This record gives sequence, C-alpha cells and structure tokens, in this order.
Amino acid sequence: MTPPQSSSEPPLHTAPVVAQVDRSGFLESVHHGIIATVAPGGELTHAVGPVDSPIFPRSSNKPLQTLAMLRHGLDLPGPLLALASASHNGEVFHLDGVREILASAGLTEEALQNTPDRPIYEPERERWIAAGQGPVSLAQNCSGKHAAMLATCVVNGWDTTTYRDPEHPLQRAMAQTLAELSGEDVAATGIDGCGAPVLAISTAGLARAFGRLAAAAPDTPEGRVARAIRQHPEFLGGTGRDVTDLIRAVPGLIAKDGAEAVYAIGLSDGTGIALKITDGNQRARTVVAAEALRAVGVTEDLSALDADPVLGHGAPVGTISALPLGR
Repeated sequence: MTPPQSSSEPPLHTAPVVAQVDRSGFLESVHHGIIATVAPGGELTHAVGPVDSPIFPRSSNKPLQTLAMLRHGLDLPGPLLALASASHNGEVFHLDGVREILASAGLTEEALQNTPDRPIYEPERERWIAAGQGPVSLAQNCSGKHAAMLATCVVNGWDTTTYRDPEHPLQRAMAQTLAELSGEDVAATGIDGCGAPVLAISTAGLARAFGRLAAAAPDTPEGRVARAIRQHPEFLGGTGRDVTDLIRAVPGLIAKDGAEAVYAIGLSDGTGIALKITDGNQRARTVVAAEALRAVGVTEDLSALDADPVLGHGAPVGTISALPLGR
C-alpha cells in the first residue's frame, strides 16, 4: 500500500543531486545536497537547494560557540582556542591541551560531561584498545569544547554541573552569538552527539557566519578565533584530517567540518561557503566543498579534499565527483 503524500514536502527532500559515484564507467549512486555561498557583505550569491531552511550544523557551529565564550571572559592561547573549536583526533597533544584548559580553571577531567569515547584517530584508538583503555570523556572528540565551556562557567561564576542545559547562561550566550553572526534566529535546539545543545540555522546563515568570522579584524574576539584556527589547524582536527590540511593549503581560509556531512568555510575577504549532503554521508562532503571553492575562484591545491577512490577487489575502479556548480 502506498503511503499518502504529505501536502508539505520537507525541505531536505527537495535538495538536488550535487555528487555522483561512478563504478567501472557506470553511474552507481548519487548524493543530494544544499550549498550556499555568500559574498563578503553577507548577501547570497549562489544557492543549490533549500539554503534558507534550517539544518543542524553539528560541529561546524563550534568556532561560533568559541566566539561566544571569548566574549564572556574565556582567555586561552591560540592552540587551546583552536582546540575549543575542535572535533579533535584524540592524539596525545589534544588530550594534554584539554587537561591544560581544565587546569586553568581549577578543574580536572572528572568535570567533563561529554559522551565517553576512545580517540577517533585510528592508530591512537588501536593503541587504547590494545592497552585495555576504555572510553572516557577526555578522549572524545568534543572534549576541547566542553573543557572551554566549563572554563567559561568558572570565569563567570556560573554553575558547572548544569552547563549542558539549553537554559544555562552559557548556552543562551552561545545561541545569541550564533543568531547574531548568521543574521537569523535559531530555529531549533537538539542534543548533539556529545550531549551539548546543537542549534539549527540555515545553510545560508552558516555561510554568512563563517564569512564574517574569517574577515574579522585581528584585534576582535572574532579575529582571535579565526587566527587560532589558521595558525593551529592541527588542534582543530589532527593528523590526516581534511579540514586541517585544507586550512594549511589555502592562505586565510578557516573551516570546520561537522557530523552528518556538513562543511563550513570562510575566506579572508569575507566570502562564506556552507554545505550539507542531505543523506549525511561524509564521502561526498569534501568533493562538493572543493567544487564550491573553485567556483568562487580559489586556485590553490585542494587535493586535501579529494575523495577516496571507489574500489573493486581492492583496486580503484571508479570515482566520487561533484556536479559542476557553474562559474
């Protein structure tokens, strides 16, 4: 029996094809997506799909959350500011940095409330498993953000045991900052994978926020966040991460990847790009980001965004590629 059709189709259902998967010369799969590009002034210059409909940017919101914390008294050196914005690998220097953030506020890792996990960097994860080390909050990829949130609470005298509550002063401050930079109201609040609130804005709003962050004057809180990301991209991601390698490859660029195939990018002139692959599959995210960057005139080496080849019997037999956006 065919289910009745909704009279109001959800916006994500309307997204067009933005990438395709070819195997042995045969079109095997396609990915739908949303892509927004904004000019330095914040006006939309290119739109693919429902760019004004809200999405959960997931970890792509983190640099904007770090900005909110800076505005409310957090004061960390550049590497640790990048770590506050990170979805880190869980390498040794990442975990040492999280401990340093906590210690600066007189706290230990026991104060962290993010979801316990092992490092996501495979060599480190394998080492943990071999050593019999179980999941802990410190090793989870959002621990830098959570440590910074706790440190911000200490600076302001806010309760550290309820910092994940959407009504906590810290979370309200983050929502206000996100709304300001995106130029729109937060459309929804959910629970992120790490247990903290995740706030919904549109893909266009996310692009606008990243353009503003990337173009900010160096002596502003926005400029401090952008500088930390540019100068310390290894703290934002880590070894082998496309976001780290992309920031290194393109001077002045900032970026943040997010779960469910989100990518947000800002260029130093204020151009902003944001995208979401609507099925949440990460394999199409990077090639679509590369196509969007080329469409706005970026000529640097973007091989950091190359997709893994399609394999057959262990050998490359096909490709994952973005559809042209037009120039």
